[in-house]
Amino acid sequence: MIVWINGTFSAGKTTAARELIDLIPNSTLYDPEVIGGALRYLLPRKRLDEVTDYQDLPIWRRLVVDAASALLSEVGGGVLVAPMTLLRQEYRDEIFGGLAARRIPVCHVLLAPEETILRARIAAREEPDIPDAEERVRQWAYDHIEPYQQALRGWLRADAHVIDTSCLTPRETAEAIAEAVRTGAAGAREIVQTPEPTAETVAAGVLLFDHEDRVLLVDPTYKPAWEFPGGVVEPGESPARAGMREVAEEIGVHLDTVPRLLVIDWEPPRPPGYGGVRMLFDGGRLDAGTAAEILLPGDELRAWRFVSEEEAASLLPPHRYERLRWALRARERGKVLTLEAGIPIG
Repeated sequence: MIVWINGTFSAGKTTAARELIDLIPNSTLYDPEVIGGALRYLLPRKRLDEVTDYQDLPIWRRLVVDAASALLSEVGGGVLVAPMTLLRQEYRDEIFGGLAARRIPVCHVLLAPEETILRARIAAREEPDIPDAEERVRQWAYDHIEPYQQALRGWLRADAHVIDTSCLTPRETAEAIAEAVRTGAAGAREIVQTPEPTAETVAAGVLLFDHEDRVLLVDPTYKPAWEFPGGVVEPGESPARAGMREVAEEIGVHLDTVPRLLVIDWEPPRPPGYGGVRMLFDGGRLDAGTAAEILLPGDELRAWRFVSEEEAASLLPPHRYERLRWALRARERGKVLTLEAGIPIG
């Protein structure tokens, strides 16, 4: 489990987190900011200059999830306490969804002192580890008050368990967090995810195209990469019908005809996954009117878009992109291809 302590800069997240690990048995401090600091040494300067905040780097969001999973495995489970500001809902969705896909529940807590007290804390803030940078750090904190207030008025207050820390010491804040976790007041966030498989599965995806033959991809909240509309075939269900059902459930499009099979791919086990048979079907072109009526389930998918084959390469995981690439070749040739781990056979 992860106890994610959110709040704007100078809300007291890190000091409370250090106290909290003394109150929750078998807990470990996990600071995602360390990953951002490491990226300053790993990424080319040109890439770093393209963003103003390391949270805007997709690699940071992926590594936050991967490092949390690896750290839990390394320390033998327990609880990670993560003090980290998250003000953009799409970043919250990506990170918490990625953790959910790894079966790691997240208790989301927000520290919310009154603004006057927050500003006073910023004014008194000292940065002994960053010489000659106190004014720059203070200004950075002041600049993030308004984005924080916007998030608070929007999604943030509804998503997290809020603790007013205006009159609380770091120890008292930690005690309030521990009590909220213990009682379930700060329960794990509800993020849609497929049931954990216990054996190999059969899954069906459907490729839908626009008038430029770009393919439609969807962006799930419960995993860190894009996907095709589709899902696991239920017992007694045909793969093609399963694909049609998933398209209707996920994007609100009801296909008039049964889609044509393009590829059958055997996906090898990749722990913790079990692998299985993956099929892609040709759902045909969507006219502009149908595309305009696409509706996404907000708790499961956050976005959709038509992309070229080249664009898909940067959005899909490598094994899924290979499956798409060969499905597009099969569509061009009017034949079905059989793959093993994304490589044609026969």
